[in-house]
Amino acid sequence: MDRYSDDRLSAAVDTDVGTGRNESRDSLLLSARFRELGKRREDRVRVRNLSAGGLMIELPRDVAVDTAVEIDVRGIGWVSGRIAWNTAGRAGIAFDAPIDPMLARKPVGASPSPGSNRPIKI
Repeated sequence: MDRYSDDRLSAAVDTDVGTGRNESRDSLLLSARFRELGKRREDRVRVRNLSAGGLMIELPRDVAVDTAVEIDVRGIGWVSGRIAWNTAGRAGIAFDAPIDPMLARKPVGASPSPGSNRPIKI
């Protein structure tokens, strides 16, 4: 059974236990590039949810809390932040500055619909 089968792929309002945060987050599945600031190593990660102030990723290794990091999110680009928490192959990143999470939802390189380039007859 797929371990991700119980995840919801819709917008949700969550509360992070112990942090007092109550922020609207988009649950989604995106591939992204991740790196610790000042290091050359880059990892492919999966973004599980995204909000204006941060995100949760599946991370293949442990990265210490408060480590400065960058993540390249589709439609947004490289975003800097810090590891807020890290447990069991997942980590939370708090962004240094807010982003527009809806930019990650926009289609990338969408092709025009069939017939949209036809000349208009007058």
